[in-house]
Amino acid sequence: MVPTSQECSSSRFLPDPKTVAIVGCPFRGGQRKLGVDKGPIALVEAGLPDQIKELGWKVKFDGHHQFEEISAENDPPIGKLLNPRLVSKVCKAVSETVGDHIKNGELPLTLGGDHSLAMGTISGTLDRYPEACVVWVDAHADINTPETTGSGNIHGMPVAFLMGLGPTIPEFSWVKPRLSSSRIVYIGLRDLDAGEKRILKENKIKAFSMHEVDRWGIGRVVEMALDHVNPDRDRPIHLSFDVDALDPSVAPSTGTPVRGGLTFREGHYICEAVYETGCLIALDIMEVNPSLADTASINQTIAVGCSLARSALGETLL
Repeated sequence: MVPTSQECSSSRFLPDPKTVAIVGCPFRGGQRKLGVDKGPIALVEAGLPDQIKELGWKVKFDGHHQFEEISAENDPPIGKLLNPRLVSKVCKAVSETVGDHIKNGELPLTLGGDHSLAMGTISGTLDRYPEACVVWVDAHADINTPETTGSGNIHGMPVAFLMGLGPTIPEFSWVKPRLSSSRIVYIGLRDLDAGEKRILKENKIKAFSMHEVDRWGIGRVVEMALDHVNPDRDRPIHLSFDVDALDPSVAPSTGTPVRGGLTFREGHYICEAVYETGCLIALDIMEVNPSLADTASINQTIAVGCSLARSALGETLL
């Protein structure tokens, strides 16, 4: 579906003309499955930049980041952590890019790639807006520490690094623990490790699982989530959306699908509601993997990734 042209609503933090800077990150080092590095390329090839322009935004896109200068050689595990130096260096580069776009008054739309990249994107946001809050939409909490992880995959740990949880690892010393437990809220959780459940409870982190979505409905859940992290709707919002938050029937081509997820409309409602606050300053669309399903399912997932981005940037049903 091609969106109809419409005026961008007012933003508390972005100057006119409002500009989206697409940060394409073809990166898969935070997990082991092949193909997620092709997600950003697929989203752009599906026409996402032009779709955003039709919503009234200026769009800046200078090509995907290839990280050619960052070597993956001589990168043995640190404890359980896989590809630790590579992930750290790439995320630091992404942090600097995202921070520069925000400094220039642009809204960075980061296309992943695996969700370890959020360590970089959110760090970049907090560099410019230390008071920002995070709405994290995901089937998984991604808050394992190097001690609690079972897999060693860093895409399951970015929130822990951002909050300064777990042991100090010199290779990640650039990640400042500036994300407080009161400034992040989860929506859509349904697949958590035992260690992650303990971390969430010990740190009193607000999380709305699919149980709460079933109980209260997505409208009430989003309202409560925003009331928690942004009660006066005056703080910048970083929305980090992993497409596996959606049910696999909606977004099947992703690395860690879990049954019982958000419907198409529930996922899009979250994006629409965040946009309506006028506080969105950064957006991540993560974990589209165009290699894990049949052609129709791959195309469906890519289309959903594009439509989530459009909804977060102002596309409406009417």
